[in-house]
Order: sequence, then C-alpha cells, then structure tokens
Amino acid sequence: MDSVFAPWRIEWVERDGNEEFEDCVFCEVPEMGADREYLVVARNEHAFVMLNNYPYNPGHAMVIPFAHERDYEDLSEPVLLAHSRLVQQTITALKAAMNPDGINTGLNLGGSAAGGSIDDHLHTHVVPRWQGDTNFMPVISETKVIVEAVEDTYDRLYDAFANLEGTTVEDASRAVHL
Repeated sequence: MDSVFAPWRIEWVERDGNEEFEDCVFCEVPEMGADREYLVVARNEHAFVMLNNYPYNPGHAMVIPFAHERDYEDLSEPVLLAHSRLVQQTITALKAAMNPDGINTGLNLGGSAAGGSIDDHLHTHVVPRWQGDTNFMPVISETKVIVEAVEDTYDRLYDAFANLEGTTVEDASRAVHL
C-alpha cells in the first residue's frame, strides 16, 4: 500500500458532518460575512464564486447561484444569466491570474451520481489546466499534487477579479462585487 502525507486533510477526516452549517453550505456561506475565510472570491446579484477547498488544480473555482436549486432547468432567467455571466468572468479572471493553457468547466446537477459532496445545490466547476498538469503521480499512484496553497490562489484570483471592469471592492475581507 502506498501512503501520501497530507496533514491538511485532518480537518476533513475529523469533521462530524457539516456541523458548522445547519442546512446547505452553499446557501449559508455567502450570508456569513466571512468571504475570505470561506474562500468566496467574487459575487454578483444572483451568484458567487468560491474556491474549492480540495482543488483538482490551483484556481479550481465553483460558480454557485444563491438560489437553492438542484435542477438547471429550474433556474429563473435572471439567475441563469447572472450565473453564466459569472462563469464567463471567472474564466477571464483565471486567465489573468493563473495563465492556464486551457480551462475545463462542468456543472454538478441533480443528485449524488453527478459527483461531488453537495448534490442538491447545482454549481459549475471552473478548473484551469496546464500542459503536463497530469503527470505520473495520478497515473501511477492515483495521487494528485497541488502546487499552491488555496489561500495564495485566493489572493491571486481576488486581484484578477478586482481588476475586471465594473467591479466594487469594499475591503479585502469581502468578495469582489461584479
């Protein structure tokens, strides 16, 4: 058996469910007023961008509508448009902050079979990719190496969002408002 030392995962292992949250983490986090702490980097009227705590690659973000919906077709037109626009702005910010060779996007929709640990609140993953980012580690040992701390990625992406046209920055502890 192969072992990988990953001390940052102890919080996940020792958690007792989402005791910090009463119901849906994606509904509660944007209302907590602790954007930086919970990695909420940007928001608009109907959706927000949150970095993934356990990213596939540095810069792995999720664009999440405030509306608690499981099914994409249930999003109202204003929410759908705001969500899609925020995905677009996230791609622009990631390109500016991370200079990836490409980007993958994907929606997690409707149920645990769609993947992920949050299965009843749809969200779009936006993952920057680089040539060679999948090396021998995941192929040989089923292990992914993340090369940057999520807090450092947050700072880079925050600055990129803040530099987009039409943004508002209240203070460094609050997400950039688009």
